[in-house]
Amino acid sequence: MANNRHNRGGAAQSPVSPNPGLIIHAESTSFSGPLPHPSLLERYNDVIPNGAERIMAMAEKQSAHRETLEAVVVHAGVRKETRGAWFAFIITLVIVGVGFVLIEQGKDVQGLVAIVASITGLASIFFYSKHEQKKELAEKASALEMRKNR
Repeated sequence: MANNRHNRGGAAQSPVSPNPGLIIHAESTSFSGPLPHPSLLERYNDVIPNGAERIMAMAEKQSAHRETLEAVVVHAGVRKETRGAWFAFIITLVIVGVGFVLIEQGKDVQGLVAIVASITGLASIFFYSKHEQKKELAEKASALEMRKNR
């Protein structure tokens, strides 16, 4: 690293180079991904017997494991949503039934309130979940678009 030297009069002297005419060339490459760059992967065979193949097998195993986990999570999510929908439907039917029994017993206001409230609650949950799904899809689309623009 060159230093600027100042004489007593304050004028700057030119930097002193120990090797005049020396040119420094720096180069940098980068590679991103779950596996090393193919040229580096080839070198693993020199260090570890079948090193490249072992690394590829490890990556394939990890990928299969991740896909299995994703499938389990998606399947569990679908089951949970289906079960929740059935429970909401059953609860709504029970409350509507209670509303009709109340109306039959002469308690028209209470019965009507039970029926309207249960159906309104079910509809509210349905529309709220649809709104949240649209919002989530929009966020995912936005994130995907940002990744494409990088």
